[in-house]
Amino acid sequence: MHDLSRRKLLTTTATVGAGALVPGIVSGGAPGAAADSGPASPPGRDRPTPGGERPTPGWDGPPAELTGRIVRPGDPDYPSASLGWDELFEHYPLVIVFAQQTRDVVNALAWSRQNDVALRVRSGRHSLEGWSNVDNGIVIDVSELKSTEIDTAARTAKVGAGLNQLEAVTALGQRNLAVTTGTEGSVGLSGATLGGGFGFLTRYLGMACDSLIGAEIVVASGTHGAKAIEVDLDDHEDLLWALRGAGNGNFGIVTSLTYRVTPLQSVAYLQATWTGLGDLRGVFDTWQRTAPFADHRLGTQVEIHKSQILLFAVLAEGSAAEVKELLKPVLSIGSPQVTVQTGGWGEIYAGFQIPTADEPANWKFFSQFTNEPFPREAIEVISAFMADAPTEDSNFFTQAFGTGAQNRPPRGGSAFPHRDALFYSEPGAGWGTRGVPNSGDALTPVAQAWIAEFSQALRPYVHGAYVNVPNIGMQDWETAYWGRNVDRLRRIKAKYDPYNIFQYEQSIPPATC
Repeated sequence: MHDLSRRKLLTTTATVGAGALVPGIVSGGAPGAAADSGPASPPGRDRPTPGGERPTPGWDGPPAELTGRIVRPGDPDYPSASLGWDELFEHYPLVIVFAQQTRDVVNALAWSRQNDVALRVRSGRHSLEGWSNVDNGIVIDVSELKSTEIDTAARTAKVGAGLNQLEAVTALGQRNLAVTTGTEGSVGLSGATLGGGFGFLTRYLGMACDSLIGAEIVVASGTHGAKAIEVDLDDHEDLLWALRGAGNGNFGIVTSLTYRVTPLQSVAYLQATWTGLGDLRGVFDTWQRTAPFADHRLGTQVEIHKSQILLFAVLAEGSAAEVKELLKPVLSIGSPQVTVQTGGWGEIYAGFQIPTADEPANWKFFSQFTNEPFPREAIEVISAFMADAPTEDSNFFTQAFGTGAQNRPPRGGSAFPHRDALFYSEPGAGWGTRGVPNSGDALTPVAQAWIAEFSQALRPYVHGAYVNVPNIGMQDWETAYWGRNVDRLRRIKAKYDPYNIFQYEQSIPPATC
């Protein structure tokens, strides 16, 4: 079953390449900083080339060597290896390391420090501002760390950081187990979880990060080294707290995650479609006043396009009749087309994925939360902007929060602060043809202006932002993402990354900065 979605989804998985060993590669620049302040240049055009090592002055230890599957400019698979999900952003890294084991990550981090090479961390390639890639630096990619160890009796799952959400849902679903994930299967499980993570099971199971009970993470060690440490409620509990909502590329490189999992035998999945925007005010207002307070097993999303309104719902351990009854107030408005499927969560989840190749190449989003129902004026803003959307793929997406398991922080707490929101929302613009260079150039300024104006028009009705959907250029972005947790996060950053090795455009600075 294929559903229209704000970011259509990938159903295929990455293949694991053979290990390799390459000599050091040298590039200037401070660790973690942009390695090239000038415009990006494609491979082969004034680019650094592989050569001998030139360790940082003062470093007299044995030089680190890159291990794993190494991709460099000039290699046949470099163009695909350097490409992210959002083709609006292009970067040309000096080297990409696809880790095959934790040791490869340790080696890559040590190598980048010893050679003063800027680094970025990557898993699912869905960094929505392209921040998991870097010009003239090293990309440490964990997407091929795909191990899975499920203990049904203990109800725990330890997985490699390379699993995407579809792979995780499928593996757990085969054992009738689940954790919260987002709806898009190609998104990296690690990245989604470390930023908070929400989806259809949020009101039932809490945030994705709430189920995170342990992790292996590679951190900087000393002035030029790296090491792997185990993090849980007994060891480095402060870092576990930070990883639960602020862990994406801020403190180290997560290589595995351990979750507390929950039995889930079956779900009922409902989709309702209203043609046109004529019923928008009634549908949206009824949804926001009922769905967030319904049975906690019910997770809902509303997606508004130029030509239609979509309602998606998942009822955990529920029937088709139950989900229809719970959503009766919304479904009674107008004449929606309604379908319901029941089955195992893994099967249902896989059924609504759509190949990435079928979606636009370029995307722009703006994230926000709200604690009070949108008044009529706010809904009219949505209606006006959606009627004037640059493409049909552009949309206004919402996720119900309200009452539910997400209101209760996990044991040990978490850095995610938006637990009492009524709902999350984001306007999103999609344009351009995937795989066709420059196909969306004419629409780029139009789409970007539309997002900027749309988000500004909604500012009186929303607050905060979601770090997994970063708002570029936003003032007070630290507070918007993490609220009152910012100072504690900066202290933890200073403890585990005092040299600020892990930095990017909106990374957490250490308390000493």
